[in-house]
Amino acid sequence: MPGHGYVDPNWPNPGGPNDVPVIIYGYTPSFALAVLADVIFFIFFIIHLWQVARYRSWYFVTFPIGLVLEVVGYVARTLSARADPYHLIFFVLQYFFIVTAPVLFSAALYAVLSGLIRRLGRAHAVLPPRAILRIFIASDVVATATQITGAALIGVRQGNREDPTIGSDILLAGLAFQVFAMGIFVILTTAFLARAGPAAIKKSGLAAFVAAFSAATLLVYLRTCFRLAETVEGLDGNLSSHELYFGVLEFAPVVVAVTLMTVWHPGRCVGNRISGTKSEETERGPSE
Repeated sequence: MPGHGYVDPNWPNPGGPNDVPVIIYGYTPSFALAVLADVIFFIFFIIHLWQVARYRSWYFVTFPIGLVLEVVGYVARTLSARADPYHLIFFVLQYFFIVTAPVLFSAALYAVLSGLIRRLGRAHAVLPPRAILRIFIASDVVATATQITGAALIGVRQGNREDPTIGSDILLAGLAFQVFAMGIFVILTTAFLARAGPAAIKKSGLAAFVAAFSAATLLVYLRTCFRLAETVEGLDGNLSSHELYFGVLEFAPVVVAVTLMTVWHPGRCVGNRISGTKSEETERGPSE
C-alpha cells in the first residue's frame, strides 16, 4: 500500500538524488552477511573457473559466471549496508544480480543432466538431452526477464511511496513461472534417475556425484520457492521484512549447492563433454 516502508531510526536519510524515502529491503541489510557472501562467492568463483579450464568442461561455464553475478550483487548489498540503505540503485543492482545468478546455476545443472542422460542411457529419459537444454534455458530467460521488470518497477514505485502492486504482480508471475518450470525439471530428473536405477548409477561410478547433483538442484529450487513465497506475501510481509529468512533461504542454499558442485565437479565426475558419441563423452572417465 502507498506510504508503507521501513525507515531506520538510527540512520537518517541522506536525501541524495538517488535516495528514496524508505528502505525498500524492509530492514537495514547486514554488513557482515554481505561481506561474508562476497568472500565466499569470490573464492568459489576462482575455484570453479580453474576447474572448468582444468577439466575443459565448458558446458559448465555458466556456473562461475553465476558466481561473478553473486559477487556483484553482494557488493551492491554491502554498499546498502554500509554506505546508504536508502539508495535505490544499490537495491536494484543487488536484486538484479542476486536473483539472476541462480538462473545461470540452473543452466549449468540442465547441461549436467544432459551429460548424465548420455552417460546412463537415453532410454531412461523422458526428453532428449538437447530438448532439455533448449526448453529449460528458454524458460529461465523468460522468467528472469519478467522478474527483473517487476523488481525494477517495485523499486521505483516503492521509492516514490506509490502503490507497487503492478510491479509485484509482474514479479510474482515471473517467479511462479520459474518455480513451475524448474519443478518440471526436478520431476524429469527424478524420473530419469529412478528409471536408470541405483544399480546402474553405482556401476557407472557416479553414485556420489548423482547425490550431490540432486541435492544441489533441490537447494536451488528451494531458494526459488522462497522467492515466490516472499513475493506472495508482499513487501510488508514477514519473509521480506526479516533478513534472517534471506540468509537461511536465499544465501545458505546457494552456498551449499555451490559447495557440492565444487567438491563433485561435473568436469571431473561426468567428463568434459555432454554431446557426441558415448566413447567421446567418457574419454575422461568418471571420478569421484
